[in-house]
Amino acid sequence: MYDGLAFPGNRQLAANTFELEIVTPEKLLVRKRVQEIQIPGRDGYLGILPGHAPLITELGIGEISYRDNGESHYLAVAWGFAEVLPDRVRVLAETGERAEEIDVDRAEEARKRARQRLNSADPKVDFARAQCALARAETRLEVAAQTDRLRPE
Repeated sequence: MYDGLAFPGNRQLAANTFELEIVTPEKLLVRKRVQEIQIPGRDGYLGILPGHAPLITELGIGEISYRDNGESHYLAVAWGFAEVLPDRVRVLAETGERAEEIDVDRAEEARKRARQRLNSADPKVDFARAQCALARAETRLEVAAQTDRLRPE
C-alpha cells in the first residue's frame, strides 16, 4: 500500500527535499538536496517541489533559483535541458554561473554591445543573436544583483 511517504518497494523518499544537480560542459555547479527550484523553461518558468511529476524540458535564458535549508541561491543559465523526477532534478545547461562568479563589468559591456547592435540600422546585424546576447547579459546582471541584496550591511 502506498502511504505517500515511500515509493513501492519500500524506498524511502525525503518528503521535503530532492536531489539537485546542475552541470555545464565545463563544470559541476550544484549537487545538493534542496526544498524547491525554479527553472527557466523555453516557454516560461517552472516551479519544482519534491514529488513533482516526471518531465523533461528545454531551458531558455534565465535565472535558476533554489532553496536549501531555507536559504536562497541564484544562477544564470542559458539553453540546455532539465530532467525532473519525483526525487531528483538534473539540469544540463550550455552555460551557467553562480551569482558570486559573475563578472558584472563584463556583463555590462555585453549588454551595451547588444543594445548597440539592436539599435543599429546595419543590415548585417543578426538581430536574433543580438536579442539573445542582451537577454543573457541582463540575466547575468539580475542574478549578480541577487548576491548584493543578500549580503549583510
